[in-house]
Amino acid sequence: MDINIFKKLGFSDKATSIYLALLRLGPSSVRQVSKVVEVNRGTVHEVLKWLQEQGLVDYYEKNTKQFFVAESPDKLEQVVQLRAQELKDVGQTLKLVIPELKSIHDKGGERPVSRYYEHDEIHLILENVLTTCEQTGEMLYRTYSTAGMREHLYKGFESFSDARIARKISVKVIAIGEGGELRGLDERKWLKTKIKTPTYIIIYPGKTAYISLNAQSEPVGVVIENDGVYNTQKIIFDSLWEQL
Repeated sequence: MDINIFKKLGFSDKATSIYLALLRLGPSSVRQVSKVVEVNRGTVHEVLKWLQEQGLVDYYEKNTKQFFVAESPDKLEQVVQLRAQELKDVGQTLKLVIPELKSIHDKGGERPVSRYYEHDEIHLILENVLTTCEQTGEMLYRTYSTAGMREHLYKGFESFSDARIARKISVKVIAIGEGGELRGLDERKWLKTKIKTPTYIIIYPGKTAYISLNAQSEPVGVVIENDGVYNTQKIIFDSLWEQL
């Protein structure tokens, strides 16, 4: 017999073993049940009280002693019906509470969502850039491009630039260091610096992606989905763009 069914009815492990013991033993004292299930008498008494509340156990007195007896297992069906009714009542109450809970949630403000991408998943970030631009109708994104990342970035999506142009999505690029070329629907400015950075940043509607190299020189990425982060990065980018 699969005793997991009792857990689904709300039975603890001890309640299950004590109930099954009573079914086998018939009328029994707390002491007898305690000895069979190897659980102390205090715990047995508490569990028997719970089983009584569920309508699964009854008791009678004989010679000043209490004897407990399991009701017919058919009573378990009543437990199921009771649980179903309780869940139905909870569902009705929840409908009234949800608007209040949503109000509390909304007052908490937008919560950033971060997603991590392994080296063989970087192409998913690039695909998300195009998809997000199309879905939002904001057909322009911004990028800080670094020479050390370009050779790694497009592995798995070598046709990215062609796909971007085909979808009529524009990009502004601030290249950190030398290199880079125009492909179409793109503008590029160069930030001259002797400091080398291995991080490639893509700022696109509602999201900011950071792609860098790990200790094994493999590209890894993190995408932060948050309007506040996105708007801050966009302001910084546009301000720098005007100065270059």
